[in-house]
Amino acid sequence: MTRHGLALAVVLAGSVSACVQTFDSTTLGVPVSMAGAPGDAAPTGTPFQTSAHSTYGFWGLITISQANLQKALARQLVGGQQIGQLRIKTKSRWTDILFTVITGGLVVSRTVRFEGVIIGR
Repeated sequence: MTRHGLALAVVLAGSVSACVQTFDSTTLGVPVSMAGAPGDAAPTGTPFQTSAHSTYGFWGLITISQANLQKALARQLVGGQQIGQLRIKTKSRWTDILFTVITGGLVVSRTVRFEGVIIGR
């Protein structure tokens, strides 16, 4: 394998594993459902949406900080007994991309949006 081929293989392997985050709803202390079955009625409750940020270093290879599901939803769960239709969306806003370009990829920022319905308020 040539030097360029080896470099390309390292970059591709790094890009596959970079910027990965897992969310665990069992730490919230209340039941959580991601989505209902097709045809099910939407749960009634108070809709919410909140955002958090994840930051990675060295082109996404090192985690600096991660969006915390429990912290992001703590204010939403006051008096709630269940979360329904939880959706988690990770995206790069234009400011995230600008910051990544300015730092040459040494710092990569991602915005994580949590949306759903608080049931039982």
